[in-house]
Amino acid sequence: MDDKRYAVLIDSDNISSKYIRSILDEMTKYGVVTYKRIYGDWTSPQSGKWKKELMENSITPIQQFRNTVGKNATDSTLIIDAMDILYTHSVNGFCIVSSDGDFTKLASRLRESGMEVIGMGENKTPKSFRAACSVFTDLELIVDQNEDEVETDTKQIKKPKNILKQSVVENAIIEIITENDNKGRQSGLGEIGSRLQKKYSDFDVRNYGYSSLSKFLEEIEGFDVININNTVIVRLREDLSVRKHVTDFAIKSIEDTNGTGMELGALGQRIHGKYPNFKVKEYGYSTLSKFINSIKSLTIRDVDGRKIVLSVDEEDFK
Repeated sequence: MDDKRYAVLIDSDNISSKYIRSILDEMTKYGVVTYKRIYGDWTSPQSGKWKKELMENSITPIQQFRNTVGKNATDSTLIIDAMDILYTHSVNGFCIVSSDGDFTKLASRLRESGMEVIGMGENKTPKSFRAACSVFTDLELIVDQNEDEVETDTKQIKKPKNILKQSVVENAIIEIITENDNKGRQSGLGEIGSRLQKKYSDFDVRNYGYSSLSKFLEEIEGFDVININNTVIVRLREDLSVRKHVTDFAIKSIEDTNGTGMELGALGQRIHGKYPNFKVKEYGYSTLSKFINSIKSLTIRDVDGRKIVLSVDEEDFK
């Protein structure tokens, strides 16, 4: 199968020359770069630092004079070129390199035409542009910053800004695995990676200090990563002891009401207060009520519009 072809279009007004080699290296993951263009006013003194990088990496500079103060002519030229390339039908996707949110509409338009859009920019890049891309990567992740970030053993590594909370990622993975379990399917590592990328275009395990998704998942207590017949499968790690403790706690809480029962929401709050890390989705249940109904000695009844949890042997509500 032939490699996909990409056009790499760089906004020099918003990107430092130090990133260029890392950008092109990152693009080798996706396919072959057939267009390499960078846009800016090359008559300005600031453009001199780009000269060496452009020559060594065979990047075509596109001149755009600053004819009007306060207007970004570079953006317009890049957008026009992108649409011209789109209509040549010579590429499978684009890489738009900029930290400017003004390219949000361009990314959306290219995707509407069936193009894959790889976005790259510094971590200050607005969320709108990130979300409009098929994949978005923070340039700070892919550039070699060892000298800048780890000068001594006591200096902390810089943490990227605006990244997804790990708990959000974990919950998304739980939902994927639970959905597959309910359909009788196993969850492959590749599927999880693909679905996470589709849901969160800027998801990248390197943001959390890992080089691979498998290592990222292995370090999370709630998942098991297993190799079955050369296929990597991800499963929820069911901690039976925790589940038993929660089940016993729920039963005891209802027994202590002496037959009056307890509202489902109140029981949920008590469980969360006692076991703050307990999540019903990790045990294959979509809601707390589903989990409670799985406990044979408890039942949920609708009493005056309220969901009341009772012991199944309570005669008053039969």
